[in-house]
Amino acid sequence: MGEFMKFEMLADSIKEINVKAGNIAKCAVNQLMTLRNWAIGYYIVEYEQGGSDRASYGTRLLKNLEEQISEKGMNSTLFKWCRQFYLLYPQIGAAVSHQFGLPYFEKSATASHQFETKPELLLNNLSFSHIRELLVIADDFERFFYETECIKCNWTVRELRRQIKTNLYIRAGISKKPELLLQETMGHPDSTMLTIKDPFTFEFLGLNARDAVSESDLEQALMDHLQEFMLELGQGFCFEARQKRIIIDDKYYFVDLVFYNRLLHCNVIIELKNDEFKHEDLGQLNAYVGYYKKNEMSEGDNPPVGILLCTDKGAQMVEYALSGMDNQLFVSTYMLHLPDKKTLEEFMRKEMREMGI
Repeated sequence: MGEFMKFEMLADSIKEINVKAGNIAKCAVNQLMTLRNWAIGYYIVEYEQGGSDRASYGTRLLKNLEEQISEKGMNSTLFKWCRQFYLLYPQIGAAVSHQFGLPYFEKSATASHQFETKPELLLNNLSFSHIRELLVIADDFERFFYETECIKCNWTVRELRRQIKTNLYIRAGISKKPELLLQETMGHPDSTMLTIKDPFTFEFLGLNARDAVSESDLEQALMDHLQEFMLELGQGFCFEARQKRIIIDDKYYFVDLVFYNRLLHCNVIIELKNDEFKHEDLGQLNAYVGYYKKNEMSEGDNPPVGILLCTDKGAQMVEYALSGMDNQLFVSTYMLHLPDKKTLEEFMRKEMREMGI
């Protein structure tokens, strides 16, 4: 490199090699987790087809596995997706066989795959969270379409989910110039799909699930300060969880903040949306409140309450979710101990000013 290397060149070289090393590490972790999940699916299917004692476990097989293994991330929902992953992506088999020494069969007998993405493209570009979104697509060619576009356009998991929900496949099919439509979906060239901040990756590494969801810098900063703000109110709030993972209809959801209030004897669920208010946001919060009411209440607890905080550059909004509370006196008692809308709105305005937003 020569003896006249400038300081700026030195700093740039170190930054470049650090980024390259980080990307290699991320790719390796995601690949190993994806291969592991395919192998889990292989074992489950092989057991279901020929296990000597499978009749004893029957329809509760996946639940029984969850109870038997009891390790972070090892649950019946993951096992379900692993089984489907194995059945729908037989082309991964050679890579799994090479990594873990499993017997490799050229094709799965359970599905025909006229359209297949090469395994190296899948493993190098898609995390298991991407694959999890693709598994809900029944049609082989439609799934192949989204795989191709996701890799080509460098979509994040969130963007892939959005494109599936907004029927990009159908819209492209009926467009006179689909190439123009698909050009609009191209991701930023410097973005990276494979990331360590991924719920499946964190569980694979044995890390804390509350850090597993990628949020914008603004949301993270607001959430950090909101957590402190709620505890400093002195109204009985005790911190319980952040990015609390729950499972509804075999899908993962992450609750931003969960507190327990000693005065109200109930959970307080807080959702923060770095956007303007949408009615579906309140519906989502109501679903979380309903989930906690059904699954998380202990003896002596009162029903949970939810707080939705929405913000954009022009306005702040606070809404409360009081699921199934038709006793007005009961509701008034809750509202007496919760921070009022004005207090929360002022908090958000102050935080956003300090962030220069």
